[in-house]
Amino acid sequence: MVVFAGRGDARRSMALLWRREKSAEARTGPGPKPGLSVDMIVDAAIAVADTEGMPALSMRAVGERLGRTAMALYTYVPNKGELLDLMYDRALSEVPTEFEGKPSWRDAVTSWAEEFSAFYLRHPWVLLVSQARPVLGPNEFAVRETVVRILRETGLESRVLRGVVASLFHYVRGSAQMIAESRQAASATGVSDDDWWYSRSGVLEEVAPDFAERFPASIWLEQSAGPPPAEGEAPYLEREAKDVFTIGLTVLLDGIETTMVRSGDPAARAADGAVTSPR
Repeated sequence: MVVFAGRGDARRSMALLWRREKSAEARTGPGPKPGLSVDMIVDAAIAVADTEGMPALSMRAVGERLGRTAMALYTYVPNKGELLDLMYDRALSEVPTEFEGKPSWRDAVTSWAEEFSAFYLRHPWVLLVSQARPVLGPNEFAVRETVVRILRETGLESRVLRGVVASLFHYVRGSAQMIAESRQAASATGVSDDDWWYSRSGVLEEVAPDFAERFPASIWLEQSAGPPPAEGEAPYLEREAKDVFTIGLTVLLDGIETTMVRSGDPAARAADGAVTSPR
């Protein structure tokens, strides 16, 4: 399931994201004050997506969580398209933006990546929101601004840094998606990881008795895999994904350092123009 952001009215969505629209909770005058707010609705929508998943998200479900009808929400948020944008950007506000206390840019990027990955795992529904069209909200920009600010210390020119930033975003998201899916697999299919692998490994030996001869490199690679998880431990795929995340991030950071060396004196490019595009 892929969900595309930015499907609501552009002007209304952007006004709500940047809080430039006069919403119902800001109205004054005679009569009872409204009992809802945009923030309350967005928080309730995030709670629905967190506990029940993206497929369960609807204006009706959000209204029920707030003890209201779906119609009561439309005064504040015009429809589900705008709501999704607000949810996505609001959730991103959890990602820290200050890493100045770290001893180096490398330590800061590592901490940022770990925090960003943890955010995805707290809100796995965010992984269903396509990155093809950004929301263009303040918190989305803040997350990007943070990592760009850190990486400008490398002195890499903006064209190269743009690719580095994109690679880091793709890497963290992809790694988190593997962990999130490994957590969801058993409940979604009704089959545990152990049962799934046990049922197929035996069949593989039957249908491909020459597997080791045909794929020796794969056999060699899998020899480094750890033992099956003990009772109470995280599923194997989740443990493997966390290990891969650490190794892969190290390789990416090593690559950045190598690029710095090849580019010459980093200090000469430290004042290069800032990246302003969210894409």
